[in-house]
Order: sequence, then structure tokens, then C-alpha cells
Amino acid sequence: MKEKTINPTKMTRERILSALETLREYKKAKLALEERIIEDEQWWRLRHWEVLRRKKASFQNDIEPASAWLFNSLINKHADIMDSFPEPVCLPRSADDKDTAKLISSILPVILEQNDFEKTYSDNSWYKLKHGVSGYGVFWNTAKENGLGDIDIKRIDVLNIFWQPGITDIQDSANLFIVNLVDRDRIYDAYPSIKKQLIKTDDKVIELGTYIYDDAINTDDKLLVIDWYYKKIVNGVTCLHYCKLIGDTLLYSSEEDPLYVQRGWYDHGCYPVVFDVLYPEEGTPFGFGVIAITKNPQTYIDRMDKNLIENMDWATRIRYFGKKSMGINEEDFLDLDRRIVEVEGDISDERLRQITVTPFSDVYLSLKKQKIDELKETSANRDFSQGSVMGGVTAASAIAALQEAGNKNSRDMISSSNRAFVKIVTLVIELLRQFYTENRTFRIVGPSEDGYEFVTFDNSLLNVSGNADEVFDRKLSRRPVFDIDIKARKRNPYSRLSQNELAKELYSLGVFDAGNEQKALALLDIMDFDGIEKTREQIRAKMTGGLGV
Repeated sequence: MKEKTINPTKMTRERILSALETLREYKKAKLALEERIIEDEQWWRLRHWEVLRRKKASFQNDIEPASAWLFNSLINKHADIMDSFPEPVCLPRSADDKDTAKLISSILPVILEQNDFEKTYSDNSWYKLKHGVSGYGVFWNTAKENGLGDIDIKRIDVLNIFWQPGITDIQDSANLFIVNLVDRDRIYDAYPSIKKQLIKTDDKVIELGTYIYDDAINTDDKLLVIDWYYKKIVNGVTCLHYCKLIGDTLLYSSEEDPLYVQRGWYDHGCYPVVFDVLYPEEGTPFGFGVIAITKNPQTYIDRMDKNLIENMDWATRIRYFGKKSMGINEEDFLDLDRRIVEVEGDISDERLRQITVTPFSDVYLSLKKQKIDELKETSANRDFSQGSVMGGVTAASAIAALQEAGNKNSRDMISSSNRAFVKIVTLVIELLRQFYTENRTFRIVGPSEDGYEFVTFDNSLLNVSGNADEVFDRKLSRRPVFDIDIKARKRNPYSRLSQNELAKELYSLGVFDAGNEQKALALLDIMDFDGIEKTREQIRAKMTGGLGV
């Protein structure tokens, strides 16, 4: 049954002004989060004394030691995350889609690599650890591939995105705004017909939160570009619509576009944004990060360092009490090159006495160590997780076992990132379904002599009823759906070392000898190392009389 055609809807000035007022409300509700993020960034840069000085005037002109215990905790957690960089595997829900799932599994890593996703994942992991949440945007970029268009996976600064207060899932927000400062010339190049109109436009709808930079940034020649996403129910289906604004000037509206008025901007009907949260908070889609739970002990560690250094400074400077009428030539006394210091009257301790400073008790040093241990424990950054050895443990396998046992927090943190990654990959597949109307060629890892092969792909495999432009009726067409499994690209040298040692031991026991091929294949099913697929192929070839191992 063909659906009724819906005529384009005019994006009126009243609707635009209402949307801008909504954006201001969202911005106002998010001020506390933005202030916390900007402040946490100063802690990350070891400039937390600047934050403390603003809060307490008595810290002015004091010694300001900045130890890096908090910093060290963050970099170790980031290393754990990147040790388990995710790779997607598509699993079909129907037997008919098995080949399609295998093909998509092979091209997804290529799409991620073309988007330099590993860097985006790394940058967002830093952001997540520092601030408790990071944002990914999965968009269709019509400018890519010389105008053919392709998928764009970007990092979104949380300072630049605005959602409805009080919701816990970003998809439940009534509107979503992504705001960026863009060079005026780039806007004129993209939209030359509205150049004169923009000259008169006041684009200062809101003031974006900004970090504290060392360099001066001039924004006079930039315009505030607003990407406004909102959802509407069309024919019983949730449709996502999109507007691009500069102030109250409309650049584009999907509701005014005949191609998208009925189907929406993206067929999947979801906001193209994924939040990756570290420690969640109730009633909000963001959370808090490692800095929030460690800056208190870090403050006391540095304050104790400050007192210890001041005590050392006093104790190592030789200073004296002297009577006003002590009768000593002060300039001669302070000049170390003087052989003779003139005095009047008898030389006596009563006129000049050295100031002695009582050293700190070991109790205070012990208290500082306890605060350091507290920071390590609360951030789950224990010595073994950093590769440090203690208690006589030196064997690589023992260190690996202790690391794995102590990394429960890291594994839980990585699991939350994997859940966000599943959402990202799901949005990528939906964009493949909607926009890959032309054949694309991908170079993937394959069994050929070169170690790779070329495959072609278009969205006909994802839209069984025909071309996506004809089957966006999600209620009538059969659309292959996939479950996403995550395979971690583990890089931990100790875990690999222990696996390889086990493999060598099994090899020496004859597991891979002639007649033991089935046992060897069963063994490989429970192992993980680089080149495992090639090893499997060689064993299978040996079973069939081909090349052996």
C-alpha cells in the first residue's frame, strides 16, 4: 500500500524564533556542566592552583606545587582503553542475511579507518575520562568522495551540544542542537546567495562555553552555525528532521525539501549523536569523570607538598634574629666576599641568634602517603596496573595475572565504551542502508597472496524490497537487521606473551603433529594472537593434502 504524499512544510520565522528560544533554555540549564568541564580541563593541565586561587584568596602568591598523581591515573586508564580498541562483527538475525553480515563485517573496519576513527576514539576517551561523557556524531557528508557523499564520524565537544533538561537518553530529547563557530568565508562559499542577508544578521543567539587557552583566539570573523534536529510523527513513524540556521536566517530545512519531507533527514529516525558515559548520574544523559573523584585527594596532596616545601625552604635558608641596635654592619655581614665584618662592642649571642626550624614529623609524611594511596585506590590505578613490581613478583605471567585481577574497573569502563560503539556502528549501517545507492569498492583483508582482496557493496543487500529511495516505508519492506558483536583488538604484551608461551608448549607436546589437526583447530578456537586465521588455513590445507605447517 502506497503512502499518501506529504507536501513540503514551510519553516516559518515564528518556528525559527521559537527554536532559538528553546536553544537558550537548553543552554541555561547546562551552565553548571559547562563550568565543571572547563574547570576539570584546568586540573588535567596541572593548573588547578589557578582554580583554587579563584575560590580562596589566601592562596595568592603561595608556593604552588602540582604533582601529577591524578594525571598519572588518567593516562593509565586511557592506555587500558586503547589496549582494547574495538572492532565490529555483524551477526545476522536471519539465515538469509548470513553472507550480507559477513560482507558488512569486512567493510566496517575500512569505513572506520577512512574516518580515522582510532584517533576520534582516543580523543573521546581522554574527554570521557576527564569529564565523564564524550560525544560522537555519525553523519552523512555530501561533500565526501568528490560529491558522491560518504559517512562522517566526528567527535562532538559537549560544550557545543544542547539537549532537553531532565532526560536520561539523548534520543528522548524534544530537540537537539549542535552549535559551531565557522569561518564567515566558508559560509559564503557554501551559501553564496545569502551573503548580503548574513551581513545584517545578528548570529549571537548564545555564547558558547570556551576553555582557558594560552593563545588568543579571535572569533570576530566567525559565525555561529546551528544544526537543529527534531522529531515528528509522520504516518505513524518517527521521522527526524533537520534545520541549519545562522541566527534567525534559515540555510536549509528538510521539511521544505520534497525528498525528505515524508521520510525525514535520516531513515533511522534517531538523533545522529551517541554519548559515551563513564560514571552516570540520574536524570541526565551525562556523567562525571575520574577528575571529579580524585581532585579532592589531589588537592590535599599538593597542599601538603606546599607545606613541606615551605618548611624545607625555611629550614635550608640560614636566617637570624638581630636586635635593632645590634651594632653589626649588615652589608658586610651579608657580603660573603668580605673577610672582615665590622661590629661595635662585644660579640655576643644576645645581639644575633640563628633561627632554627623544627622539621616535620614523619607522621605528616605518612599522612601524605595515605592520601596518595587513597587517590590510587579510588581511581583503581594500583601499582600493578602500571607495570610496577613489588613483593618479589617478577615473572611476566604473574604480572599479567595480577594486572587482569586488578583491572575489573577498567574492564567495566571499556564495556560502557563498547556499548556506545555498538550504537555508533548501528548508525553507520543505517546510513549504508539509506545512502549507498551506488556500488563502492573496498579493499579488505583476504586470503589472497597479497593478503587482501577487493569487494563491491551497495545498499541493495540491506533493502531486500529494492532501492532505498523506493522502500523507506519501514512498515512494509523487509530490512535485514544485524546484531553487533565487539571484538577487542587486544594489545597487552603480557597477555600475548602468556598465550604465545602456551602455544609453544603445546607445539612441543605434539598437538600440531600429523593426525592431530582436529585437536589443533579446536585449540585455535580458544586462542587469540596475530595471524591466527592464517594458521587455521595452513592446518586445514594440511588436512586436505595441501601446504602444511
